[in-house]
Amino acid sequence: MSAAPVRIFVPIDAAALSVGAEAVAQAIASEATTRGLSVEIVRNGSRGMLWLEPLVEVETTEGRIAYGPVAAKDVASLFDAGFASGGAHALRLGKTEELNWMKRQQRLTFERVGVIDPLSIAEYRAHGGFKGLEKALALTGGEIVEAVKASGLRGRGGAGFPTGIKWKTVHDAKAEQKYIVCNADEGDSGTFADRMLFEGDPYLVIEGMAIAAIAVGATRGYIYLRSEYPHAHRMLQRAILKAEAAGLIGASVLGSEHSFHLEVRLGAGAYICGEETSLLESLEGKRAIVRAKPPLPALQGLFGKPTVVNNVLSFAAVPWILDHGAQVYADYGMGRSRGTLPIQLGGNVRRGGLIELAFGISLREIIEDMGGGTLSGRPIRAVQVGGPLGAYLTAAQLDVQMDYEALAAMRAMLGHGGIVVFDDSVDMAKQARFAFEFCAKESCGKCTPCRIGATRGVETMDRIIAGTEVPKNIAVLRDLSKLMTDASLCAMGGLTPMPVLSALNHFPEDFDRPPLPLAAE
Repeated sequence: MSAAPVRIFVPIDAAALSVGAEAVAQAIASEATTRGLSVEIVRNGSRGMLWLEPLVEVETTEGRIAYGPVAAKDVASLFDAGFASGGAHALRLGKTEELNWMKRQQRLTFERVGVIDPLSIAEYRAHGGFKGLEKALALTGGEIVEAVKASGLRGRGGAGFPTGIKWKTVHDAKAEQKYIVCNADEGDSGTFADRMLFEGDPYLVIEGMAIAAIAVGATRGYIYLRSEYPHAHRMLQRAILKAEAAGLIGASVLGSEHSFHLEVRLGAGAYICGEETSLLESLEGKRAIVRAKPPLPALQGLFGKPTVVNNVLSFAAVPWILDHGAQVYADYGMGRSRGTLPIQLGGNVRRGGLIELAFGISLREIIEDMGGGTLSGRPIRAVQVGGPLGAYLTAAQLDVQMDYEALAAMRAMLGHGGIVVFDDSVDMAKQARFAFEFCAKESCGKCTPCRIGATRGVETMDRIIAGTEVPKNIAVLRDLSKLMTDASLCAMGGLTPMPVLSALNHFPEDFDRPPLPLAAE
């Protein structure tokens, strides 16, 4: 009787592929064949330690042993060292679960990412998958909604609106047709959690959306995915087909009386489609222009019908809540920020990647302890939290806790949990200009404060950077920022002044420019 093949895990996550994971997988297969070794290569998601990618894991009797970062040229020496049985090598990191980066986390949403074959329904079930959906089927829609409310789950897309309240509004609405829409237009700079989840555990989002459908009485769902995620798109398409074939969704959800049909729709690269009403316009085949509220999408959403619109991470949290209980989830976190937050750490940082922790950890712990400080080795000067419209915080403000209210008190926001680090070489006046430039490019153009204000903002910043009548132009900058904040139709224009004013208030020396010398004739 031949021995079972050794299971070797090589990520198929886009971040790992970008640094050679495909070549590593091919080299392992080729080397194993040459040596007559029986191996099974599993293409898993990324564990989130992006500075170690490609991270290769070997399943041994002692647990999974990690090696990384592995290049194709390293594979022969790994086999020479007996890595198929966890042998010693310069790239050997030890047991994956014992690595400090992993041990410090509280992985609820990402508990399976990097652990399982993303498309294996059997592995998903073996690691607790579909238990939340099974429990939801034994409850009424109202009971599911109350569980989500009791968990304290808030929208993970940026606004932080209580998910259960949104679901209750749709649940209580009277309509023959209701919809579930997943906002997967992950466009914020420094964010990648949605992509990692789709590429590493797609059934989780499918399960969360199915639970939402049962809760509010919806029968159709759409995942609005940004076109820049081709790997996630392919993974999702395959996962949905497999889930339908297995009877998990479709005409009968797990053999119940509930039906739920799910489709993926690709966006076309517009940042404004991250705003829920603009997204709905795009889904309907129209130009992506922000709608006025009211009416709310919960009452008149997709095609004018009651619609649940939630972020990927919001839907992904729901199966865990239904399986383990609302109170258990609520016991994580602090204040009005309950549960865990998948934090995405990037920019000028030594160890960037995905970290899932309960709300309440400080920004300093994330960047200095887990991130290892700046990659350049220079001092941290600024940190932007919450995407391109988030505030810039100074090195002296890093002790703030990752919490909706704590950040709001500092005139900052949590957003989608993205953190971008800058060292002391950054020019904050140019960062402020970028915020206006970004808004001018990505505005839907419907409202004047955003459409014209962002353009005037770029022009004003150009005069400040050139040293032209700086005090007067700073006064114009502040007045323009107040106008955009107070009068813009949506958060695109309303939040653009946040990075601008934080840069101006925290780093005024970068705006105090001498006039540029005249060019020689």
